[in-house]
Amino acid sequence: MNKYLIINLTLVCALLAPPTAARPQAKGGQAAAESSRGNAEAISAAQLKDYLYFVASDEMEGRDTPSRGLDLTAKFIAMNLSRWGIKPGGDDGTYFQRIALRRDRPDIEKSNAELNGRDLKPGEDFLAQAVAGSARGPLVYAGSGWLVKSKNIDALQGVDVKDKIAVIAGGGLPKGVSFNDLPGEKQGEEWDNPQGYLARRGAKGIVVIPSSQLISNWARERQRLAERAPLSVEKFRKGGGPEIPMIVLAETAVTALLQGEKIDGPTMIKQAGGNDPGAAFDLSPEKKLSFKVAVKADRPTTQNVIGVLEGGDPALRSEYLAIGAHYDHVGVGNPVNGDAIYNGADDDGSGTVALLAMAEAFASGPRPKRSILFVWHAGEEKGLWGAKYFSEYPTIPLGQIVAQLNIDMIGRSKQPGDTNQRNQELTGPGEIYVIGSKMMSTDLGELSEAVNKSYLNLTFNYKYDDPKDPNRFFFRSDHYHYARKGIPIIFYFDGVHEDYHKPGDHPDKIDYRKMEKVARTIFATAWELSNRPARPRVDKQLPSELMGN
Repeated sequence: MNKYLIINLTLVCALLAPPTAARPQAKGGQAAAESSRGNAEAISAAQLKDYLYFVASDEMEGRDTPSRGLDLTAKFIAMNLSRWGIKPGGDDGTYFQRIALRRDRPDIEKSNAELNGRDLKPGEDFLAQAVAGSARGPLVYAGSGWLVKSKNIDALQGVDVKDKIAVIAGGGLPKGVSFNDLPGEKQGEEWDNPQGYLARRGAKGIVVIPSSQLISNWARERQRLAERAPLSVEKFRKGGGPEIPMIVLAETAVTALLQGEKIDGPTMIKQAGGNDPGAAFDLSPEKKLSFKVAVKADRPTTQNVIGVLEGGDPALRSEYLAIGAHYDHVGVGNPVNGDAIYNGADDDGSGTVALLAMAEAFASGPRPKRSILFVWHAGEEKGLWGAKYFSEYPTIPLGQIVAQLNIDMIGRSKQPGDTNQRNQELTGPGEIYVIGSKMMSTDLGELSEAVNKSYLNLTFNYKYDDPKDPNRFFFRSDHYHYARKGIPIIFYFDGVHEDYHKPGDHPDKIDYRKMEKVARTIFATAWELSNRPARPRVDKQLPSELMGN
């Protein structure tokens, strides 16, 4: 059967499914029994399994951002929220907060270059980067092109690049420099990359000498630039910074450019692979190079999915407890044993459907005093796009969010006798990693512990609740952008495993009993947070190690 027809039939079946019967409001003794955990018992392993087999099916094609599969998943979530009476919390009365994206690609047909009177062929003799512009002028070799003051690196020392084309040795960061040496707020002052530094010093364009590794992967790089150019969020694009056009020369063009110079082409290509790039110098004035780069832009969109359950207390309903998960994964990739769809059942299909089941339980049970904000974030796998976008362009005032609970991978368990090293850090059936609950708010940490101990008493593992965690998990999921805005958070996580970001992350490998227990525990925590008279106090600053990424 045609794949697109299968997708359409699957969605139609989901849309025609009868709505879950509304659970009657609890009274008397039942209300007393539920008062500490609300409608948590409505969340079941069977329910979670049903939802996950849809969200992590092959028909969703790995839920890349953006993709048709992600959009279908968003519609599935929104359809259920509407059926349960949860109000839209997105743009213009919808469940969707739209996010405009942008992908710039070199326009090969309109780009050109000329070296010493000879036309260079785009894609064969040079690769253009996606910055539009043209360059003509004298040539200067500018080493690595980097400025890193903390390492005494200044590639432009002793040369003037103004109104010239700078030739640099490619190959990434200079030797001895790591990304930890490059604080984002200091770019342009304490450090700068070649594009920024050369542009600020007045260069007209950049010519990159490729490493031997890039030369060996020339066809793949050409395809990447043409077909898989990176996406970015339109509103996150840096504005106002200097940009100049840049091309990468193929090996034969490098040889022609450097013939008769202080360093020949083959030597320069070796140096571009990570050795000392050498001191800067002016190339012979007889060398003539000019080029023009044209760019075409695609502007797709994606979306966060947002629902609001209004609280029942007139005095507290203007405050919100936020609960979130990312509903994207990494899409379709390199096949492993014939499987190219990276379904992302655990990452983060498990969080996606746990949040869906929690929304259903809140909607069909007793109403909390505070309002509940449900957010399914897009683009987490691209760099926390959806969470950052919501934190910068919130659909409700951020100051009214009392806490954020983030659910990212809660479905896998390490089974007894498992000796696979890739499952070494995976939590067991009654265990979950808890990160951040005590970092900003003593109240939140104590509440989290008390609710768990009085209910299902899971083993809370705090191994990664450490500012010095080398895995940097605190930075690697959506809660980070809430925390950096001063909102206390808890991050629930089962740990990396053998199928992390691989095609084997299938729904048949999920421990649904564990997932039920974790989801119920999070629900009970949310219920307590949404009903307490006072919001959790933020009485701690984030540790300095967690203040920037």
